[in-house]
Amino acid sequence: MRYCARCGSEYQDSVVNCTDCPNHPPLVSSDEMRDRGLPLPHELDDHRFVKAGIAEDPVTAQVFEDVLNEQHIPLIVRPGRSGVVDELTTGNLLPWWEILVPDTFQTRAAALLEEVKIQGLATADEAGRAAEEEEREGELDRAQADAAPPAF
Repeated sequence: MRYCARCGSEYQDSVVNCTDCPNHPPLVSSDEMRDRGLPLPHELDDHRFVKAGIAEDPVTAQVFEDVLNEQHIPLIVRPGRSGVVDELTTGNLLPWWEILVPDTFQTRAAALLEEVKIQGLATADEAGRAAEEEEREGELDRAQADAAPPAF
């Protein structure tokens, strides 16, 4: 096999120049790549990405991404359902996004995402209670205003 020293693409021995890079640099052997201190494509990354969680909407997906980035956990956010076929055949399914992380980070990432979900649910419950309280206060204010004699 021959390799491009610029982009790392791998080619059959019969190919002479890289077709991926501008100016089509000449390809080199694996020995030349090693002499230059460059990794071969199969030596670059051996992580296997696995699912750490699912987000039901794009905002939650972004929150999950931010949390994992803060913890320096590599991730891929991938739409779980997409395309016309899903919409035609299922009709009412909501979109969701898979959060993928390297298998070595899966346990830690899943725990972080679960913690964020629990915090989000607590925040949503709290917001609901606050909205109900505000509505009750508004009703009381309106009732008091209706009960008060008109000022002339």
